[in-house]
Amino acid sequence: MNDTNHVSPNLLHLLGNLPILPERILIISLILVVVIDLLDRGKNQILLHRISLLSMSISAAALPCQWGVSTASGGPHITTFSNTFRFFILICSLLSVLLSVDYMRCSKTALAEFSLFALAAGLGGMVIRCANDLVTTYVASEFPSLSSCFLSGYTKRDIRSNEATTKFLLMGGASSSSLLYGFSSLYGLSGGQLQLDETADKFASSQCVVAIYTSAAFIIAGTASKPSLVPFHQWTPDVYEGSPTPVVAFFPVTSKVAAPASFTRLFGLIFPYVSNEWHVAAGLLATSSMILGNLIAVTQISMKRMLAYPSISQIGYIMIGVLAADPENGYAGMITYTFIYILMNLGTFARITSFGLRTGTDNIRDYAGLYMKDPVLTFSPVLRSPSLGGIPPPSGFFGKLHLFWHGWKAGSYPSVPVALVTSVISIYYYLKIIKLMFTGKNGRSDAPTAYIQNSLVSPSISISKSSIEIAMIIRAPASILSGILIDPIIGITRNTLF
Repeated sequence: MNDTNHVSPNLLHLLGNLPILPERILIISLILVVVIDLLDRGKNQILLHRISLLSMSISAAALPCQWGVSTASGGPHITTFSNTFRFFILICSLLSVLLSVDYMRCSKTALAEFSLFALAAGLGGMVIRCANDLVTTYVASEFPSLSSCFLSGYTKRDIRSNEATTKFLLMGGASSSSLLYGFSSLYGLSGGQLQLDETADKFASSQCVVAIYTSAAFIIAGTASKPSLVPFHQWTPDVYEGSPTPVVAFFPVTSKVAAPASFTRLFGLIFPYVSNEWHVAAGLLATSSMILGNLIAVTQISMKRMLAYPSISQIGYIMIGVLAADPENGYAGMITYTFIYILMNLGTFARITSFGLRTGTDNIRDYAGLYMKDPVLTFSPVLRSPSLGGIPPPSGFFGKLHLFWHGWKAGSYPSVPVALVTSVISIYYYLKIIKLMFTGKNGRSDAPTAYIQNSLVSPSISISKSSIEIAMIIRAPASILSGILIDPIIGITRNTLF
């Protein structure tokens, strides 16, 4: 018995001292998915799906062993900040893959490649969190971008999906080029240094102020394109509308989670001597994103396109947390609200996936009278949409309250009032959908919802609603409980400055 008690702490210590253990697990699962798919010739798709889910679950379970572990100089930079976002990415990837299986089977698309791209995107997003040099940061940032680009064109028979991939590839190439140019400028200005902290030290004595500002401008443009901050948002509405719905649910994993954390790490470490300048630039991007995203969302008639514009405004809210970092609260507001938003967003797209599979449409008008035809689909947005709009008592209200309050205390005076006003605007289009589902009259109501088929869905395959509906039922209470338990969540995320 004593030997068993002695082995357990040693095992935990060994797991904790293995660098990037969760990432290693994902790499092994990537190899397994490729090898098994080649040997089995794609016959057992569900096995590959289960392997990806199991690997993400094991990685999420192994991540707490890395908490509080210090790393050697020059190795991966693992802190509470990086561990928190690595955990978010794992959970979001896991929920997104769970959401996709029914859609992929019904649309007769390969599930193996979807699992492969999802694992690659999650792996890249996690590596960004602990990258300590420019090359690793750039390569890791391309993993989520390219994987999301391929996933957006996953349904090759759909013209809209092909169009979405083309636009995503062009805009992604432009943002990648901008980021690479900024990094190459940093490399030259720092005298050939690749490590982030050493690069920052070289800037302290540099006299090339114009070159430093130019490099910062290109890096801002490159990193702002990933989460679609205005004016680098042009790809978002078209890509959201044309991509398969489970893929759209996966986009926040790479943009709303990975990009802000990458932004804070890059600018917090490399440009501490020009913090006022990049804070002003980030504040302008956040303010314009909140205004444009919410105003244009009011005019949309497509559900996925309508949710694309609020995603632009949501990243504006999250950027307030980036600007409001202080030694006491760190990035607690940003981390907490990001976690709450991901839960709300994934639940919303679970509803859209189920509705789209059975009706073949994402037009907002077709949600009219949904309460009479499917109470489960109505139950989910009734609990979640007010949370997205910031109406109390769901968790979105408390997340925004904490985020805006610390933003105001940190001096973000222009951004916080704009955030409050635009949050009120967002309540309108969220409540409009709920009202339509309860009181609206649909001209297609004579056609049973369950038998209107999408052109991508084979009539020979029956659509299983159970997994999607269970996901919606689970995530709806989760959105509320995360608000009730927001104090413990904020306590965990305090003091997370690098």
